[in-house]
Amino acid sequence: MNKKTTYLILLLFCILVNFTMNGQTRIKDVAYVQGVKGQQLIGYGLVVGLNRTGDTHRSVFTQQSVTSMLRRFGITVPPTDVRMRNAAAVMVTATAPPFAKEGGVIDVTVSSIGDATGLQGGTLLMTPLSGPDGNVYALAQGPVSVGGFGVREGGAEVRRNHTAAGRIPGGGVLERSIDTQFNNEWNVAVVLRQADFTTSSRIADAINMQLEDTFAEAVDASTVNIAVPEEFRNNGGLVPFVSMVESLEIMPDVVARVVVNERTGTVVVGGNVSILPVAISHGGVSIEIQTVPVISQPGAFSPGETVVTELTTVAMETEPATVVAIDGAVTVQEIAVALNELNVAPRDIIAIFQALKETGALKAELVIM
Repeated sequence: MNKKTTYLILLLFCILVNFTMNGQTRIKDVAYVQGVKGQQLIGYGLVVGLNRTGDTHRSVFTQQSVTSMLRRFGITVPPTDVRMRNAAAVMVTATAPPFAKEGGVIDVTVSSIGDATGLQGGTLLMTPLSGPDGNVYALAQGPVSVGGFGVREGGAEVRRNHTAAGRIPGGGVLERSIDTQFNNEWNVAVVLRQADFTTSSRIADAINMQLEDTFAEAVDASTVNIAVPEEFRNNGGLVPFVSMVESLEIMPDVVARVVVNERTGTVVVGGNVSILPVAISHGGVSIEIQTVPVISQPGAFSPGETVVTELTTVAMETEPATVVAIDGAVTVQEIAVALNELNVAPRDIIAIFQALKETGALKAELVIM
């Protein structure tokens, strides 16, 4: 494992240690007020101005869209005469935040639905964005930013990132306000983003301690009901009350968990993970096979033929196995030190955690993505 990878793992473990030691967090960071939600929007539009990377004639709906758009401007063109390599049909999506008002701007995402090879340099034409109820809430338009590039010439192609989708920062303008149900008979429900009985109970205790009375009740692992006190029920008093509740700090309970991604070699260790006393041995075998062509030429003016054979060599190198004894690790920092003594790569760390789970030495939930 190189030094860069080692430093990265140590930095991640140190961040987790710091979070564990200073785990106080605001309620608003782990929960939200029930009923306060955004509105997802969707629309169908056209991106123009592409450099021959748009849809081909096989995308019939793009031809129909272009001719319909031109007809709105008083131009009648048969669909068969439209060449659309500079245009692409796209789906436009966005999420309007809660309490958004008319005239506000939102970011929109543009995604190709035809056979366009890229949206680089394109401009989205005015597209209405509708909600689940069918009403138009916003209009989107503007230049598309794809965050990459793609070049194709003579059968060769160079591409960086995904160019068939992009974003338009601030490209949507709200045409109507987002209705948000907030006041419900002077009762506010706080919902945890990750359900946990202990955290739910701690939220209720923190609110009751602040109000010096029993106004909050933990209903289940994710919901805390709060009765709004009388002094906050006057005009404009509900918003300061919710602000006070969101600003209270609690210690959320975290499940001991190790998350590994075998596709990318990523390992994330939670702060409550511990390891029982165990001995770990890790070593590997490297096998290298090389094939070298050997050509045998016949003598001059002889009736012989050229013979081509292959010389194959196999080399095997065994890495020395290292045995490390861990007398029980109770912090992620101790786990990091123990794993670094093995001098292994991230993918080997994944295998070690899987073996630790099988032996019962890993006191945590192992999640493999």
